[in-house]
Amino acid sequence: MPNSETGLWGEDVAALSLSNNGYTIVARRVRPNKHDEIDIVARKGNVLAFVEVKTRGSEAFGRPASAVDSAKRRALCRAAASFLRRAGYPDLCYRLDIIEVVGHQGGPNPVVRHIEDAFRFPLRYRFSPRPGRRPSPFYGL
Repeated sequence: MPNSETGLWGEDVAALSLSNNGYTIVARRVRPNKHDEIDIVARKGNVLAFVEVKTRGSEAFGRPASAVDSAKRRALCRAAASFLRRAGYPDLCYRLDIIEVVGHQGGPNPVVRHIEDAFRFPLRYRFSPRPGRRPSPFYGL
């Protein structure tokens, strides 16, 4: 199976796992700017999680989360900040998560690991609503 299909399957598995654990899927495969993508945006209570999904057929070469290097973390932070800006900085807690999916489509049940708060936004990001700014109705937050 090509990598793009494996990745989409992994995102489906991750979204189902989140839903089964009480999260509401707000958006998937979001491109809030022209360079970056967020795999899943999910909400549970007052927490809005930006989720990077990493899928591997096996762990022979290490855990999938190890592929989320500093460049990928910066990209996810940029994308989340753009998303929040468009959503009008909803009054929620924001978190950056990683979900590892290990397995194959059509194979036995995949292993799914949700790493909550896998890394933090750098201090340079400040999230506060601007007076008079209305949130975008698109995200429904």
